Amino acid sequence: MAITLSEKENFICAIEFRQPEWIPIVFEIHDAVIWRYGSKLRDMMLRHPLIFGHELLDRINNTPPSGRVEEHRFFDSWSCEWLEVEPGIIGHVVGHPLAESWAPLQSLHVPDPVLQRDWINIRKQTAAARDRGELVHGYMNVIEDGFFDRLQFLRGLDNILMDFLDRPPELDELMAKVLDYNLRLIQLWLDAGIDIMHFHGDIGMQNGLMMSPATFRAVLKPAYARMFQTCRQAGVHVMYSSDGNLLEIVDDLIESGASCHDPQVRACTIDGIAKTYKGKLCAMVDIDEQMLPFCKPQDIHDQVRDIVAEIGSPQGGLMLFASPTKDVPLDNIEAICTAWEKYCLPGQF
Repeated sequence: MAITLSEKENFICAIEFRQPEWIPIVFEIHDAVIWRYGSKLRDMMLRHPLIFGHELLDRINNTPPSGRVEEHRFFDSWSCEWLEVEPGIIGHVVGHPLAESWAPLQSLHVPDPVLQRDWINIRKQTAAARDRGELVHGYMNVIEDGFFDRLQFLRGLDNILMDFLDRPPELDELMAKVLDYNLRLIQLWLDAGIDIMHFHGDIGMQNGLMMSPATFRAVLKPAYARMFQTCRQAGVHVMYSSDGNLLEIVDDLIESGASCHDPQVRACTIDGIAKTYKGKLCAMVDIDEQMLPFCKPQDIHDQVRDIVAEIGSPQGGLMLFASPTKDVPLDNIEAICTAWEKYCLPGQF
């Protein structure tokens, strides 16, 4: 089968169910993986040029930290304290400014998104990427931005989930502050000329949501709809990332304006994803990360084959997502690549 679409065109066709010529893959390589495998990883990436571009290859030159690494603590721009216990792996929040009391809410420092990034340089980069015919992405940074993430960083997870049930008036004030920040940040990205806006917010667990679907609809969905529809009305697609099982609210994500979501195989099952997403919402299927450190390469091939067979369609609506951790053998990382090349390229599905 001759390829007639550019990588950008094919990606958008997959999102929009407009007959992509191949199934795209998004491959995330963390610094911890780079530092473990170094040149061996680079050699592997060079064997799969359709997946790994120069930007990823250039990161292999990063110098890993040497010697024993102590715990690293820092404060983000919202005054939340983070702890990182290992370089190259994102840490977690250990200091929540509103955990003990709502009293600090009135003086809560809300950062100015205009000052958080070099928007002049970002606009130059996005213009250059458009000129090269590339997809242009905007991001909600996991540490600095986000909506549900930021609410729980500020209040703590237990507190915010109880707030969703109790609905204290302070919750509405906090949500308004965070939503206003997000909308201002989104507009800056839209003004930069992006094609896709990425949102993150882990609201799922292994067997379902952290909250009831009714609570999601009452508390979070209105804010999600404001953010997502702001992008969609500007002609920009919405990529929403949340770990866990979100099968109960897929229709709500669609109604809110999501273009694509990344369901996890282990939490949702291939059958569950096929029944809930297929033909409705583009699924960037997250290959079973809990399996990857322990399985054989053939197990990965089998899973990718089954994903394509059950969720794939000539109309589109399927992508693969891979984010191996440093405990995944290099042979298994490469097996993701060879499986994609075997089952997802033109004429293979």
